[in-house]
Amino acid sequence: MEKKFKSSQKTLFVITDIFFIIVSYLAAILFLDESYPIDDTYYFVVTIAFCCAFHNVSFECFELYNTIWVYAGLRDYFKLVRTMIIDVFVVMAIFFFLPNNYDVKMILLAGIFSTVLIAGSRVAIRIIVNRISDYYKKIGASNKKNLLIVGAGNAARVIINDIILNANSPYNIVGLIDDDVDKIGCFVSGVQVLGNRNSIPKIVELNRVEEIVIAIPSMEETNRQEIVEICNETSCSVKILPSIYRFVDAKSGKNILSKLRDIQIEDLLVRDPIVLDNASLSDDIKGKTILVTGGGGSIGSELCRQIADFEPEKLVIVDIYENNAYDIQNELVSDHPDLDIDVIIASVRDKSRMEYLFEKYKPYAVFHAAAHKHVPLMEASPSEAIKNNIFGTYNLVKCADKYNVDRFVLVSTDKAVNPTNIMGASKRMCEMIIQAMQTISKTKFVAVRFGNVLGSNGSVVPLFKKQIAAGGPITLTHKDITRFFMTIPEAVSLILQSYSYAEGGEIFILDMGKPVRIYDLAVNLIRLSGFKPNDDIKIEIVGLRPGEKLYEELLMDEEGIKKTAHSKIFVARPTFNDINTMKEKLDILKKAAESNDAETIYTEMQAAVPTYVHNNEDVACMKKSYNLAELKV
Repeated sequence: MEKKFKSSQKTLFVITDIFFIIVSYLAAILFLDESYPIDDTYYFVVTIAFCCAFHNVSFECFELYNTIWVYAGLRDYFKLVRTMIIDVFVVMAIFFFLPNNYDVKMILLAGIFSTVLIAGSRVAIRIIVNRISDYYKKIGASNKKNLLIVGAGNAARVIINDIILNANSPYNIVGLIDDDVDKIGCFVSGVQVLGNRNSIPKIVELNRVEEIVIAIPSMEETNRQEIVEICNETSCSVKILPSIYRFVDAKSGKNILSKLRDIQIEDLLVRDPIVLDNASLSDDIKGKTILVTGGGGSIGSELCRQIADFEPEKLVIVDIYENNAYDIQNELVSDHPDLDIDVIIASVRDKSRMEYLFEKYKPYAVFHAAAHKHVPLMEASPSEAIKNNIFGTYNLVKCADKYNVDRFVLVSTDKAVNPTNIMGASKRMCEMIIQAMQTISKTKFVAVRFGNVLGSNGSVVPLFKKQIAAGGPITLTHKDITRFFMTIPEAVSLILQSYSYAEGGEIFILDMGKPVRIYDLAVNLIRLSGFKPNDDIKIEIVGLRPGEKLYEELLMDEEGIKKTAHSKIFVARPTFNDINTMKEKLDILKKAAESNDAETIYTEMQAAVPTYVHNNEDVACMKKSYNLAELKV
């Protein structure tokens, strides 16, 4: 249907252009009066035929017959006039060297007339269609959302055009916003620029705007956050054009409205883009066998995605949860059809199963992301944290040493620092295990420690979204509670870069930026969902849960840090543990876990991990928050 429409449009323009050229030459003859021999029909027909043919060829070359003139901009009209001028002067140059029967004055005058007629016809089409469109807009405006578009560039123009062409579009555009003073008052595809970002609340109120679209895909993150915050002060729902469409044009912008998405909480994180040393990563991954435990989880699956981009010889994905493993397998098979992938359903707690896998695949590197991570659930079942997190890690570490794995990367957490819960203590124990094993092994054992990742399984953002979808309330444990956050792709990129820096025994610490106040996070999520905080959706403070900190930390007092080649990765001074002492601690913890007695487990864990304090009140005054970007080494 669309091809048929374009073909019909092109045919119509070709016919009308030929008509205008003929009329222009007749008008030129009349204007020149007797200076042209009107009875010389042969030369007259040849001149017009050549001009029409040359005109059609040039319009095809410059794709002017493919332009949709209903919403053409100044650039399109400039392109048309420029092409017409080129046509005239090329034809004049050709006929200048032919016999005197050809009058170049007539060609010049006819060219001027045809340019006016052809360009004028395009303008007339736009005016007529827009007037008709405006009429029907007024009739159906009551059924459409009043839309305000932030941005007056190419992306905004494509969105406007898509809305104009789509009769079923749910939007009535009231205007544009742009910070460029020179653009204010100007029109883009017939829509006026009403003001800058600071005028958004006033414009929303005056025009009863219901939805705002941010159409500046190449915008810097700081500016985007400021604009989103201004938009959130209104009662409007807010959508954004993702940065992937920063090079959008009339062709790639087809159905651009379907590409708009809701503002996500990640859009409010002001963070510089991650730049990786792809050359070193490629050397460490390409053509090698890589094993990822917990490969179906939020961190593990992203590890698999990014590792796959570096073309390993084989990617072995180990996970106990079959649904997640199945999902990432299908995704990778689709995105990387030539990649050799084995998906294994297995538990890291099963020592013999791990032995079998390491003997079979002999991986070059292991990324260990499998773990129990939910703080309150592990407080209720502390033995499971020990069995899965500690002894699962210990099983893998021994296999890595036995089968000569080159590098072993433990995905750790900021909760391992001065832990106040069993989950954090178990992860700290895992860090101690790899540092103890480093004293006797050729394998390079390292850990990567970072804070919360947005949108990961069991994290606060999906929980808040569910509570908002249910109509509230959002439950918050403390109004002043803060956490470090980064996006999942960002965290995984830095994990991979840390892997390339591994020498053995290090704990790499990722720069998480500034800690985020969870109350502010909840308020932003409510606003992003189109509701008013504490009006439409209540926020209830329910008190700290067992083992929960008010603040998280990334560094212990005895750990000094130093910089790496990457500005967002730091490394803590290794604190190696004696392997025999570690084995004694593990034997005691194993018996404690098998007893299933919580008090015994807590007591033995405190003995094994000196920084672990199982009491919220005792540690409240001890907490510090570190911004690694401000630490100087």
